[in-house]
Amino acid sequence: MQKEIVNLLKKEKKVSEETLNEIHNIDLNDFSNIVKEIGKSDTEYIKASEISKDLNTEYVGQNLYVYKEVSSTNTLAKFLSLNDVENGTVIISEKQTGAKGRSGKQWESPLGGVWLSIILHPNVEHSKLPLITLATGVAVAKTLEEIGVENTEIKWPNDIMINGKKVCGILTEAVAKFNTIESVIVGVGIDANLDVDQFPEELQEGTTTLKEELNREGNENLLIKIFLEEFEKISEQFNNEGYEDILKEWRKRSYSIGKIVEVREPFNTYYDAYVLGIGKEGALVVEKIDGTLVKVISGECIIKN
Repeated sequence: MQKEIVNLLKKEKKVSEETLNEIHNIDLNDFSNIVKEIGKSDTEYIKASEISKDLNTEYVGQNLYVYKEVSSTNTLAKFLSLNDVENGTVIISEKQTGAKGRSGKQWESPLGGVWLSIILHPNVEHSKLPLITLATGVAVAKTLEEIGVENTEIKWPNDIMINGKKVCGILTEAVAKFNTIESVIVGVGIDANLDVDQFPEELQEGTTTLKEELNREGNENLLIKIFLEEFEKISEQFNNEGYEDILKEWRKRSYSIGKIVEVREPFNTYYDAYVLGIGKEGALVVEKIDGTLVKVISGECIIKN
Protein backbone atom coordinates (compact mmCIF):
# COMPACT_ATOMS: atom_id res chain seq x y z
CA MET A 1 0.00 0.00 0.00
CA GLN A 2 2.79 2.44 0.88
CA LYS A 3 4.29 2.28 -2.61
CA GLU A 4 0.95 3.13 -4.25
CA ILE A 5 0.34 6.12 -1.97
CA VAL A 6 3.88 7.41 -2.47
CA ASN A 7 3.50 7.14 -6.25
CA LEU A 8 0.26 9.11 -6.13
CA LEU A 9 1.82 11.89 -4.04
CA LYS A 10 4.80 12.01 -6.38
CA LYS A 11 2.70 12.07 -9.56
CA GLU A 12 0.60 14.94 -8.22
CA LYS A 13 3.72 16.77 -6.97
CA LYS A 14 2.23 17.22 -3.51
CA VAL A 15 5.46 16.57 -1.61
CA SER A 16 9.08 17.32 -2.36
CA GLU A 17 11.64 14.76 -3.53
CA GLU A 18 13.48 15.26 -0.26
CA THR A 19 10.36 14.31 1.70
CA LEU A 20 9.77 11.31 -0.52
CA ASN A 21 13.31 10.12 0.10
CA GLU A 22 12.64 10.22 3.84
CA ILE A 23 9.11 8.88 3.73
CA HIS A 24 10.10 5.53 5.24
CA ASN A 25 10.67 7.45 8.47
CA ILE A 26 7.23 9.11 8.33
CA ASP A 27 3.79 7.78 9.21
CA LEU A 28 2.09 7.65 5.83
CA ASN A 29 -1.25 8.36 7.48
CA ASP A 30 0.03 11.91 8.01
CA PHE A 31 -0.55 12.39 4.28
CA SER A 32 -4.18 11.25 4.27
CA ASN A 33 -5.53 14.80 4.06
CA ILE A 34 -3.33 15.48 1.03
CA VAL A 35 -4.60 12.29 -0.64
CA LYS A 36 -8.18 13.40 0.07
CA GLU A 37 -7.41 16.86 -1.32
CA ILE A 38 -6.16 15.33 -4.57
CA GLY A 39 -9.43 13.42 -4.84
CA LYS A 40 -11.38 16.67 -4.69
CA SER A 41 -9.48 18.23 -7.62
CA ASP A 42 -11.03 18.60 -11.07
CA THR A 43 -10.77 15.67 -13.46
CA GLU A 44 -11.45 15.62 -17.19
CA TYR A 45 -13.88 12.75 -17.72
CA ILE A 46 -15.36 11.62 -14.41
CA LYS A 47 -17.15 14.54 -12.78
CA ALA A 48 -18.11 14.37 -9.12
CA SER A 49 -20.57 17.24 -9.64
CA GLU A 50 -22.47 15.29 -12.32
CA ILE A 51 -22.58 12.13 -10.23
CA SER A 52 -23.74 13.99 -7.13
CA LYS A 53 -26.45 15.99 -8.91
CA ASP A 54 -29.81 14.54 -7.81
CA LEU A 55 -28.05 11.43 -6.44
CA ASN A 56 -30.83 9.60 -4.59
CA THR A 57 -28.87 7.96 -1.78
CA GLU A 58 -28.58 8.49 1.95
CA TYR A 59 -24.91 7.58 2.30
CA VAL A 60 -23.44 5.70 -0.69
CA GLY A 61 -21.57 8.23 -2.82
CA GLN A 62 -22.41 11.21 -0.65
CA ASN A 63 -18.67 11.47 -0.11
CA LEU A 64 -16.76 11.14 -3.42
CA TYR A 65 -13.05 11.18 -4.21
CA VAL A 66 -12.18 11.19 -7.92
CA TYR A 67 -8.63 10.72 -9.24
CA LYS A 68 -7.05 10.98 -12.67
CA GLU A 69 -4.87 7.90 -12.23
CA VAL A 70 -4.14 5.50 -9.38
CA SER A 71 -2.63 2.06 -9.14
CA SER A 72 -5.81 0.52 -7.70
CA THR A 73 -8.96 2.11 -6.29
CA ASN A 74 -9.23 -0.77 -3.81
CA THR A 75 -5.76 -0.08 -2.45
CA LEU A 76 -6.51 3.63 -2.12
CA ALA A 77 -9.87 2.85 -0.51
CA LYS A 78 -8.17 0.62 2.07
CA PHE A 79 -5.77 3.45 2.91
CA LEU A 80 -8.57 6.00 3.28
CA SER A 81 -10.69 3.56 5.29
CA LEU A 82 -8.02 3.80 8.00
CA ASN A 83 -8.18 7.59 7.99
CA ASP A 84 -11.62 8.75 9.05
CA VAL A 85 -13.90 8.47 6.04
CA GLU A 86 -17.64 8.01 6.18
CA ASN A 87 -19.57 4.83 5.51
CA GLY A 88 -20.43 4.73 1.80
CA THR A 89 -17.45 6.80 0.67
CA VAL A 90 -16.64 6.15 -3.00
CA ILE A 91 -13.20 6.22 -4.63
CA ILE A 92 -13.18 6.60 -8.43
CA SER A 93 -10.29 6.80 -10.88
CA GLU A 94 -10.29 7.58 -14.60
CA LYS A 95 -7.42 5.10 -15.03
CA GLN A 96 -5.79 2.32 -13.02
CA THR A 97 -2.24 1.15 -13.65
CA GLY A 98 -2.32 -1.89 -11.37
CA ALA A 99 -5.97 -2.92 -11.03
CA LYS A 100 -6.55 -5.83 -8.68
CA GLY A 101 -8.53 -9.01 -9.25
CA ARG A 102 -9.06 -12.33 -7.51
CA SER A 103 -5.97 -14.44 -6.81
CA GLY A 104 -3.74 -11.37 -7.03
CA LYS A 105 -4.20 -10.83 -10.78
CA GLN A 106 -3.26 -7.35 -12.00
CA TRP A 107 -3.91 -5.40 -15.18
CA GLU A 108 -4.26 -1.86 -16.51
CA SER A 109 -7.65 -0.16 -16.68
CA PRO A 110 -7.68 2.45 -19.46
CA LEU A 111 -9.73 5.60 -19.92
CA GLY A 112 -13.33 4.93 -20.80
CA GLY A 113 -14.17 2.41 -18.10
CA VAL A 114 -15.81 2.78 -14.72
CA TRP A 115 -13.30 1.94 -12.01
CA LEU A 116 -14.47 2.51 -8.44
CA SER A 117 -14.40 1.23 -4.88
CA ILE A 118 -16.94 1.70 -2.09
CA ILE A 119 -15.93 1.83 1.58
CA LEU A 120 -18.45 0.23 3.93
CA HIS A 121 -18.46 -0.04 7.71
CA PRO A 122 -20.96 -2.88 8.13
CA ASN A 123 -21.64 -4.84 11.26
CA VAL A 124 -20.98 -8.15 9.52
CA GLU A 125 -19.51 -11.55 10.22
CA HIS A 126 -16.77 -13.05 8.04
CA SER A 127 -19.22 -15.71 6.87
CA LYS A 128 -21.43 -13.06 5.26
CA LEU A 129 -18.70 -11.49 3.11
CA PRO A 130 -19.47 -13.66 0.05
CA LEU A 131 -23.03 -12.32 0.10
CA ILE A 132 -21.71 -8.76 -0.28
CA THR A 133 -20.04 -9.79 -3.55
CA LEU A 134 -23.25 -11.46 -4.77
CA ALA A 135 -25.32 -8.42 -3.76
CA THR A 136 -22.95 -6.15 -5.66
CA GLY A 137 -23.34 -8.35 -8.74
CA VAL A 138 -27.11 -7.90 -8.57
CA ALA A 139 -26.69 -4.12 -8.26
CA VAL A 140 -24.45 -4.03 -11.34
CA ALA A 141 -26.83 -6.24 -13.32
CA LYS A 142 -29.81 -4.04 -12.44
CA THR A 143 -27.80 -0.95 -13.43
CA LEU A 144 -26.99 -2.39 -16.84
CA GLU A 145 -30.61 -3.45 -17.36
CA GLU A 146 -31.71 0.10 -16.56
CA ILE A 147 -29.54 1.54 -19.35
CA GLY A 148 -30.88 -0.94 -21.89
CA VAL A 149 -28.55 -3.95 -21.74
CA GLU A 150 -30.26 -7.28 -22.36
CA ASN A 151 -29.13 -10.79 -21.42
CA THR A 152 -27.22 -9.65 -18.34
CA GLU A 153 -26.07 -12.60 -16.20
CA ILE A 154 -23.89 -13.12 -13.14
CA LYS A 155 -21.12 -15.71 -13.13
CA TRP A 156 -20.18 -16.97 -9.67
CA PRO A 157 -18.61 -15.43 -7.77
CA ASN A 158 -17.78 -12.01 -9.18
CA ASP A 159 -18.24 -11.52 -12.94
CA ILE A 160 -21.06 -9.86 -14.86
CA MET A 161 -21.67 -11.34 -18.30
CA ILE A 162 -23.46 -10.19 -21.44
CA ASN A 163 -24.17 -12.89 -24.01
CA GLY A 164 -21.52 -15.10 -22.44
CA LYS A 165 -18.78 -12.45 -22.32
CA LYS A 166 -17.42 -10.61 -19.27
CA VAL A 167 -18.23 -6.91 -18.96
CA CYS A 168 -17.59 -6.33 -15.25
CA GLY A 169 -15.55 -7.73 -12.37
CA ILE A 170 -16.04 -7.32 -8.63
CA LEU A 171 -13.48 -7.62 -5.84
CA THR A 172 -14.55 -7.51 -2.19
CA GLU A 173 -11.86 -7.15 0.48
CA ALA A 174 -12.10 -6.88 4.25
CA VAL A 175 -10.00 -4.57 6.39
CA ALA A 176 -9.76 -6.38 9.73
CA LYS A 177 -8.04 -5.85 13.06
CA PHE A 178 -7.83 -8.56 15.73
CA ASN A 179 -10.33 -10.71 13.76
CA THR A 180 -12.85 -7.85 13.73
CA ILE A 181 -13.95 -6.45 10.38
CA GLU A 182 -13.50 -2.69 10.48
CA SER A 183 -14.29 -1.96 6.83
CA VAL A 184 -15.28 -3.76 3.66
CA ILE A 185 -13.96 -2.50 0.33
CA VAL A 186 -16.14 -3.29 -2.68
CA GLY A 187 -14.27 -2.78 -5.95
CA VAL A 188 -16.15 -2.65 -9.26
CA GLY A 189 -14.74 -2.39 -12.78
CA ILE A 190 -17.15 -1.96 -15.70
CA ASP A 191 -15.93 -2.00 -19.30
CA ALA A 192 -17.99 0.94 -20.50
CA ASN A 193 -16.79 3.14 -23.38
CA LEU A 194 -13.99 0.84 -24.48
CA ASP A 195 -13.16 -1.23 -27.54
CA VAL A 196 -12.31 -4.88 -26.98
CA ASP A 197 -9.01 -4.49 -28.81
CA GLN A 198 -7.84 -2.21 -25.97
CA PHE A 199 -7.51 -5.29 -23.77
CA PRO A 200 -4.63 -7.80 -23.80
CA GLU A 201 -5.01 -10.25 -26.67
CA GLU A 202 -5.53 -13.23 -24.36
CA LEU A 203 -8.60 -11.55 -22.81
CA GLN A 204 -10.31 -10.26 -25.93
CA GLU A 205 -12.24 -13.39 -26.90
CA GLY A 206 -14.10 -13.58 -23.58
CA THR A 207 -14.58 -9.85 -23.02
CA THR A 208 -17.18 -7.34 -24.13
CA THR A 209 -17.96 -3.68 -23.40
CA LEU A 210 -21.11 -1.61 -23.02
CA LYS A 211 -20.08 0.40 -26.07
CA GLU A 212 -20.02 -2.71 -28.22
CA GLU A 213 -23.22 -4.22 -26.79
CA LEU A 214 -25.26 -1.01 -27.11
CA ASN A 215 -23.56 0.20 -30.33
CA ARG A 216 -23.00 3.61 -28.78
CA GLU A 217 -20.98 5.42 -26.16
CA GLY A 218 -22.70 6.14 -22.87
CA ASN A 219 -22.35 8.66 -20.07
CA GLU A 220 -19.97 7.21 -17.49
CA ASN A 221 -21.10 9.71 -14.84
CA LEU A 222 -24.75 8.71 -15.27
CA LEU A 223 -23.76 5.04 -15.17
CA ILE A 224 -21.95 5.57 -11.86
CA LYS A 225 -24.91 7.51 -10.42
CA ILE A 226 -27.38 4.75 -11.32
CA PHE A 227 -25.07 2.09 -9.90
CA LEU A 228 -24.58 3.91 -6.58
CA GLU A 229 -28.35 4.17 -6.18
CA GLU A 230 -28.85 0.48 -6.95
CA PHE A 231 -25.98 -0.45 -4.64
CA GLU A 232 -27.49 1.42 -1.71
CA LYS A 233 -30.87 -0.27 -2.24
CA ILE A 234 -29.37 -3.73 -2.10
CA SER A 235 -26.97 -2.72 0.67
CA GLU A 236 -29.98 -1.82 2.79
CA GLN A 237 -31.47 -5.25 2.02
CA PHE A 238 -28.23 -6.77 3.23
CA ASN A 239 -28.17 -4.65 6.40
CA ASN A 240 -31.76 -5.73 7.15
CA GLU A 241 -30.79 -9.40 6.66
CA GLY A 242 -32.82 -9.75 3.48
CA TYR A 243 -30.36 -12.36 2.25
CA GLU A 244 -32.91 -14.63 0.59
CA ASP A 245 -34.31 -11.75 -1.47
CA ILE A 246 -30.78 -10.95 -2.65
CA LEU A 247 -30.12 -14.59 -3.53
CA LYS A 248 -33.44 -14.79 -5.38
CA GLU A 249 -32.41 -11.86 -7.60
CA TRP A 250 -28.98 -13.43 -8.09
CA ARG A 251 -30.42 -16.82 -9.06
CA LYS A 252 -32.69 -15.19 -11.67
CA ARG A 253 -29.57 -13.90 -13.43
CA SER A 254 -27.20 -16.81 -12.80
CA TYR A 255 -24.82 -17.68 -15.61
CA SER A 256 -23.41 -20.64 -13.67
CA ILE A 257 -26.39 -22.70 -12.50
CA GLY A 258 -27.08 -25.70 -14.72
CA LYS A 259 -23.66 -25.74 -16.37
CA ILE A 260 -20.70 -28.10 -16.27
CA VAL A 261 -17.71 -26.27 -14.83
CA GLU A 262 -14.13 -26.78 -13.82
CA VAL A 263 -13.92 -25.77 -10.17
CA ARG A 264 -10.62 -24.26 -9.12
CA GLU A 265 -10.42 -24.03 -5.35
CA PRO A 266 -7.44 -22.68 -3.38
CA PHE A 267 -4.30 -24.82 -3.06
CA ASN A 268 -4.62 -26.14 -6.63
CA THR A 269 -7.67 -28.29 -6.06
CA TYR A 270 -9.29 -28.69 -9.50
CA TYR A 271 -12.23 -30.87 -10.51
CA ASP A 272 -15.19 -30.93 -12.92
CA ALA A 273 -18.72 -30.59 -11.55
CA TYR A 274 -22.32 -29.73 -12.37
CA VAL A 275 -23.62 -26.51 -10.78
CA LEU A 276 -26.83 -27.19 -8.85
CA GLY A 277 -27.39 -23.82 -7.23
CA ILE A 278 -26.25 -21.44 -4.55
CA GLY A 279 -26.55 -21.84 -0.80
CA LYS A 280 -27.92 -19.33 1.70
CA GLU A 281 -24.38 -18.27 2.69
CA GLY A 282 -23.38 -17.58 -0.93
CA ALA A 283 -21.46 -20.79 -1.57
CA LEU A 284 -21.86 -22.50 -4.94
CA VAL A 285 -23.41 -25.97 -4.62
CA VAL A 286 -22.01 -28.43 -7.15
CA GLU A 287 -22.18 -32.15 -7.86
CA LYS A 288 -18.87 -33.81 -8.70
CA ILE A 289 -18.58 -36.49 -11.35
CA ASP A 290 -18.71 -39.20 -8.66
CA GLY A 291 -21.98 -37.81 -7.32
CA THR A 292 -20.48 -36.06 -4.28
CA LEU A 293 -22.13 -32.76 -3.35
CA VAL A 294 -19.73 -29.93 -2.54
CA LYS A 295 -20.17 -26.36 -1.34
CA VAL A 296 -17.57 -24.13 -3.00
CA ILE A 297 -16.91 -21.21 -0.67
CA SER A 298 -14.03 -19.59 -2.52
CA GLY A 299 -12.35 -20.15 -5.84
CA GLU A 300 -13.18 -19.90 -9.50
CA CYS A 301 -15.47 -21.75 -11.90
CA ILE A 302 -14.55 -22.12 -15.55
CA ILE A 303 -17.51 -22.95 -17.79
CA LYS A 304 -16.83 -26.07 -19.86
CA ASN A 305 -17.96 -26.00 -23.50
